[in-house]
Amino acid sequence: MKKRNLLLLACLLACLGLGAQTFENYFTDRTLRVDYLFTGDARHQAICLDQLSSLPRWAGRRHHLAELPLAGNGQIVMKDRTDGTVIYRTSFSSLFQEWLETDEARTTAKGFENSFLLPYPLRPVSVEITLFDPHRNVRATLTHTVDPDDILIQQKGQTHITPHRYLLKNGPADRCIDVAILAEGYTKEEMETFYRDAQTACESLFAHEPFRSMKSKFNIVAVASSSEDSGVSIPRLGQWKSTAFHSHFSTFYSDRYLTTSRLKSLHDALAGIDYEHIIVLANTDEYGGGGIYNSYTLTTAHHEDFRPVVVHEFGHSFGGLADEYFYEEDIMNDTYPTDVEPWEQNITTLIDFTSKWQEIIPEGTPLPTPAEDFNTYKVGLYEGAAYSFKGLYRGSYNCRMRTNEYPTFCPVCQRALRRLIEFYTE
Repeated sequence: MKKRNLLLLACLLACLGLGAQTFENYFTDRTLRVDYLFTGDARHQAICLDQLSSLPRWAGRRHHLAELPLAGNGQIVMKDRTDGTVIYRTSFSSLFQEWLETDEARTTAKGFENSFLLPYPLRPVSVEITLFDPHRNVRATLTHTVDPDDILIQQKGQTHITPHRYLLKNGPADRCIDVAILAEGYTKEEMETFYRDAQTACESLFAHEPFRSMKSKFNIVAVASSSEDSGVSIPRLGQWKSTAFHSHFSTFYSDRYLTTSRLKSLHDALAGIDYEHIIVLANTDEYGGGGIYNSYTLTTAHHEDFRPVVVHEFGHSFGGLADEYFYEEDIMNDTYPTDVEPWEQNITTLIDFTSKWQEIIPEGTPLPTPAEDFNTYKVGLYEGAAYSFKGLYRGSYNCRMRTNEYPTFCPVCQRALRRLIEFYTE
C-alpha cells in the first residue's frame, strides 16, 4: 500500500510539473518564421519547406501554447524532439486551399507561398504541418526538424526595418494582440495619405464590439511599405502595377476578390516589427478585398465602403468568421459540405450545433427561425449562410459578416471574437 501511495504521489508531482511548465521552458524571446510552398492540383497536394528565418522578438501568446482556439483548415504542431511533448500549436487557412475548390485546380498544378510565425525553440523540435479538405480529411502533411542553432536560419529584422508609426500602443507586444497595417500601392510621396487611411481602418475596427470594449488589449502599427507605382493591379481593365506585394483583383477570376500570393514579401516588410495579424490597405477606389484566417486582410482604402469592408475582412483573418451571405443557387457548396460541422463559430450545419450558439438562443425561439421574424428573434437559427441557400445556418438575420449596411457584428460573432481575444490575452 505504501509503495502504491508513493507511485500515486510521483504521478501527481509529474502532473503538477507538467502544468507548471512555462514559455521559458521551451522557447526564447525570438520568432521562428517558417516559409512553405503549398503545391499541387485538385487531386494531389504536397507541402515543401522553403526557408527558415529568425526575427528579434516573439509577439505571440505565451500561454495556452499547446491549445487551439479554432481548428482552421490547416494546423501546425511543434514537438520537443527529446520526449515528443507538444509545445505549441497554431491553425490557419490558405489561399491555396480555396483555389483547390476552383475549376482551374482540376486541370492545372500551382504553387502558393505561405509563411507562419512560431516561437523560437531552445532545443531541436519537430514541426508538423497539415492541410485538411472540407471534410476534415488530411490533404497533405509534412514533418521536419528545426535545430535552433542551424547556421542557415536567416537573421532578419536587425537592419533595414520598414518605417512605421504606432496608432495604438497599450502595452508590451507579449501582453497585447499586435496588428500591423501595411501600405500596398502607395508611393513614398503618398505615405501621409496611407497613415490617414490606416487611422481610418483603426477607428473603424474599434467602433465595433467587442473590439471597442477590449481596445486595451491591442497594439496597432502602421507600416509604410512603399511601392513603385500608385494603385494596384486590376486585370479586367488591363491595369498592372508594380507594387510592394503584387496584389491584384480578379483572384480566381472573381472581379472583386483582391489578394496577394507574395506572402514572403509581406512578411519581409514586417521583419523587425512586432506583429501577429496583418491588414493590408490597397490604394484604390475599386471595390473589393479578401480575408484569410491567420494569414491577412487585404482591402481597398478609397472605396466608399472601406470602413465596413475592412472590419468584415478582419472578421475573417483575425476571427476565423465565415461569410454569412448566400446565393439562391448553391454555387460554392463544395466549400462547406452539409454533412460535417464547420469549424467557423458563426455558422452551423446542425451536425454539432451544441458546440455553437445553441445555449444562447432564448427559450421559445422557433428553430429554424423564420426570416420574417427577425425583429422578434435577435438570436436564432436562420437558414442561409456560407454561400449556401439551404443546409447552412447563421445565428442572426443580419450581421457585419453578411452585409456592409448592417452596423454591427451579431451577438454570435461578438461572442466568438470575445472568446478569441481572451484566449490570446488572458
